Amino acid sequence: MTATITRPEPALKVRREKVPMTKKRREALAAYAFLAPDVIGLLIFVALPMVLAFGVAFFNVDGFGNYRYVGLANYRLMAGDDQLWASLKVTAIYVVSFVPIAFVVSFALAMLVRNHFKGIGWVRSAFFLPNVVSLVVVGLIWQFLLVDKRGALSKLLAPLGLGDVSFLGTPSLALGTYVVISVWFLMGYQMLVFLAGLKDVPKELEDAAEIDGASAWQRFRYVIWPLLRPTSFFVVVNSTIGAVTGLQAFDLVYVLTKGGPARATSTVVIYIYEQAFTFNNMGYAAALTTVVVTLLILCTGLMFAVTRGGRFDED
Repeated sequence: MTATITRPEPALKVRREKVPMTKKRREALAAYAFLAPDVIGLLIFVALPMVLAFGVAFFNVDGFGNYRYVGLANYRLMAGDDQLWASLKVTAIYVVSFVPIAFVVSFALAMLVRNHFKGIGWVRSAFFLPNVVSLVVVGLIWQFLLVDKRGALSKLLAPLGLGDVSFLGTPSLALGTYVVISVWFLMGYQMLVFLAGLKDVPKELEDAAEIDGASAWQRFRYVIWPLLRPTSFFVVVNSTIGAVTGLQAFDLVYVLTKGGPARATSTVVIYIYEQAFTFNNMGYAAALTTVVVTLLILCTGLMFAVTRGGRFDED
């Protein structure tokens, strides 16, 4: 007899079907792709320098590559540094002046150009134009306009007897002038932010309130303003951070007055710059930076906690 050899049947191949990507997952991947450049930039140019500054704050660095560990000595120096406290006072006055004024002016401009009329594009562009120009150029332009006795503003005010007023050379006027220029520079950007928020206010709600007999103020108070709270919160937080550590806190001051006259416009960022690059006290400057950033994080976190991110109440 011949034995019959039976070969095992080949295993059935499981055919895997490709699961289609859902719309929600595609949108998430697209969002991550758009966010990736900013996140990478923040990590490299913001987070990493902050970590390095925190480490350098424990050393005495003379600017020539010599490091000497001093522990908390740089932090203890802050308590008796009168110029630091004066700079913090100038910064605080600037913040409490600039933030509400810029908020009101930019919001008023947004309400003014909200509705379409002939030439609306030109009007919006005119308000936003200062924000396109470099802050260094803005500082040079205003310095030319405000130069003592020879500036364009002095000649315009001469008939009123104010031609001899030194807006940048008088300690009592320099900080106020700096606030006005900052508002002029940033009002266009904040106006666009408010316009974006106003676009999200349903027109049907305003029309229904008007039909019910609500006045313009009532429509604003009970319809527009509650829906603009998150936008307003963003503007306040963004302008507060910018007023303390933004470009206008350094570039504009440095070009206009370099912190003078009599340190009337010496913000805390200008003081940190002086410690680092004028006196070569890098360790102390790093310690100041960590303290300022920590205070900003705490203040921002407190605003988020109190206002629930601008919502103010649970939905």
